[in-house]
Amino acid sequence: MSDLVALRDDIRSGKTTARTAVDGYLARIEQQNPTLNAYRETFANEARASADSIDRAIAAGDVTGPLAGVPIAIKDNIVTRLGSTTCSSRILENYHSPFDATVIDRLAAAGAILIGKTNMDEFAMGSSCETCAWGAVRNPWDTTRVPGGSSGGSAAAVAANLCAAALGSDTGGSIRQPASLCGIVGFKPSFGRISRYGLVAFGSSLDQIGPLTHSVRDAALLYQCMAGDDGHDSTCAPRPVEDVVKSLEDVPRAFRVGLPTQYRNGNAAAVDAAVTRAVEHFKAMGAEIVDIDLPLTDVGISTYYVIAPAEACSNLARFDGIRYGHRTKSASAHDLFDLYAHSRAEGFGREVQRRIMLGTYVLSAGYYDAYYRRALQIRRLIKQEFDTAFGKCDVILGPTSPTAAFTIGGVTDPLSMYMCDVYTVNTNIAGICGISLPAGFDESTGTRLPVGIQLQAQAFAEPLLFKIARSYECAQGGREFISA
Repeated sequence: MSDLVALRDDIRSGKTTARTAVDGYLARIEQQNPTLNAYRETFANEARASADSIDRAIAAGDVTGPLAGVPIAIKDNIVTRLGSTTCSSRILENYHSPFDATVIDRLAAAGAILIGKTNMDEFAMGSSCETCAWGAVRNPWDTTRVPGGSSGGSAAAVAANLCAAALGSDTGGSIRQPASLCGIVGFKPSFGRISRYGLVAFGSSLDQIGPLTHSVRDAALLYQCMAGDDGHDSTCAPRPVEDVVKSLEDVPRAFRVGLPTQYRNGNAAAVDAAVTRAVEHFKAMGAEIVDIDLPLTDVGISTYYVIAPAEACSNLARFDGIRYGHRTKSASAHDLFDLYAHSRAEGFGREVQRRIMLGTYVLSAGYYDAYYRRALQIRRLIKQEFDTAFGKCDVILGPTSPTAAFTIGGVTDPLSMYMCDVYTVNTNIAGICGISLPAGFDESTGTRLPVGIQLQAQAFAEPLLFKIARSYECAQGGREFISA
């Protein structure tokens, strides 16, 4: 298997066909998905029909788009007319969207083939992909371990070569953290850069759609195909989209890499070693390493877990068993209140219920100022802290996750689970962009488990972030693709 760009080029040149690529991925999915549980649903017939159409167009000499013939998987909280969209929740078990998300329309216009929908933590609430209503997703490197979350199905599918690339969503690290644990690239764009029309909302001021890929080059291409203003999404920034693919190899001759003091404590030894190696790589490339201070790193988790649940409890209020979704059949539902209560109790899993209750609490009378308003004030301070840091550096380097993948069922305390995102949540809180890159392995447990590093850049600095990420990737010899 090859990366997305190489596969696209092989299809264009006639070295292979889109149908061959689709059949190859479907065969691997049939073989490996019963173990990994990365996919909830595949679109075999539709994918083959699309591939045949693209092959005919290429044979006729027609231009078919920058993603022509490339099979891509979609996280199950991005609506598609094809198949169903469940958010890995019983409450939406039979929901079929009447429209496609904007990113789906743009991928289709670029010639991509949708091969299936991937499992996730229910409503994107989780860091391990264990809260999926259809069972836990497993890490291709070690199937006793988690792939990370909430985009764990997409990350596992890419890592196991069950698709050329996948889409995920990132509210507090849900693309970057599973990318780190699965040894692939995960990119979170700036807030407002990619339309969220058709993304089932979790935290509306935090959510972003982004790619999980084998390489930085693949991530840049997918970003370029999806980015840009959208009249359906009022939060999209009306800014032109730069040609990040064309400029990808134009590495700045001199750039500054910030290394926060707060990112060097409490990590697994292999994670700290990966960051140290990355520092040496950047020094060898001529970068200036700058010590910076991000003292609000430690309060990011508590800030996030006020803002995100507050927004979630509002967004998920629509799932009540009336218009669509699961409706209780309990004989004890005697009135409208009982119908709501039973439907939601049966349809939502424990983690989603926990966050709805937490959000309701922090927004309730007498607690709004103490919690929600204060969290918004700290959010502003976190953004100001990043602005100050970016006055001293061009990108910020650190771990993506404090550890490699842990065993399924190995973290049962919710607070410990939340701390998996300590280095990623502030990226969303500040609305800046970030990318996770494969950076080595943790072999301390006797299993070879990937670890990642994260690069962050200020809002709308995607072109610079991609260039520096690509330079790091090339400096360490590119990517070695894995097979589960």
